[in-house]
Amino acid sequence: MRTTPGDDHGVTTPGALATGRAARRRAARRTTRTLAALTFAGAVAALAVALLGGPLAARGTGELRVPAAGATTVLRTVVFAALAIHLGELAGRRLAVGGPSPRPWSLYAALAGAAGAAGQIALLASVSDIDMATAYGTRDGRLLLLTANGFLAAAGCAALRRPALALVPLVLVIGAEALRAHPEQYTPEIGAALTAVHLPAASLWAGGLLCALRLMWLRRADRADALAVLSRYARPAAWLLALLAATGTASTLRKLPPDVILTSAYGRVLIAKLLLVAAVCALALTARRLLLQSRLDAQHPARAELALLTLVIVVSALLTVLPDPHWISARLGLR
Repeated sequence: MRTTPGDDHGVTTPGALATGRAARRRAARRTTRTLAALTFAGAVAALAVALLGGPLAARGTGELRVPAAGATTVLRTVVFAALAIHLGELAGRRLAVGGPSPRPWSLYAALAGAAGAAGQIALLASVSDIDMATAYGTRDGRLLLLTANGFLAAAGCAALRRPALALVPLVLVIGAEALRAHPEQYTPEIGAALTAVHLPAASLWAGGLLCALRLMWLRRADRADALAVLSRYARPAAWLLALLAATGTASTLRKLPPDVILTSAYGRVLIAKLLLVAAVCALALTARRLLLQSRLDAQHPARAELALLTLVIVVSALLTVLPDPHWISARLGLR
């Protein structure tokens, strides 16, 4: 491009172009460092919640200590996160609509889920002081083995580049987790059915958002395309939220007696989960409002939403480890 000495108004010089590129690179590096720091801090916070949340919530309730509650919560968090990532990528294929897609994580997620389930079997054998063969014969052991094998089959589908076939073993994983995550003393089939709907809906919400944000980052150079990705995610996410609210409310009414909401570990952790979900919903509404204005910064509240959803997954895993609150209610009724 030609330049005029002494009068370069409206003319972009090679030096200005180089300066602009350098500034963009510095901004990208700052963004990457910030995201890495926030990711690390979030991982530390999630680990702390998983390891310490149970004992803290049970303080003063009189409930018996659950053996290896922290380790079990960590392993169950791995299982739930693996399911969310895998289902999110399966559903996220419609978000791409023929454009470039990031490298899939489904194979690694499925292997991690299998390891998480296998680790729970080993932990069950350790805390129960039984051998592995006996652990496999228990109800929990059989269901965990089904979960591990389902994830391994899903990993095989991903490795063979037949991702759609992974849906079949993942349905088995959901069924096994539904039977195990919230065992009900009365009419267990209703509790399992509610969880069988709640678990995949939550997985699709969190996993789908992760997939959408990865796609947006990959296509950030094309503003319209990046916004279109988030818009395609936002439409079904509203229905998922409604489904989660309905099944979560029904499960809570069945699981938690109203007289022990504040005096049981389960009730206290459930309150924390509800507060986190409320914050997630507020962030989702903020992102949707910015999206309707065609603003690319809609991705910022969406990233915060994903971070809080990660904590929701940890708290949900913790809820499956805590003791049934009904015995506290029964004890109060005998006084």
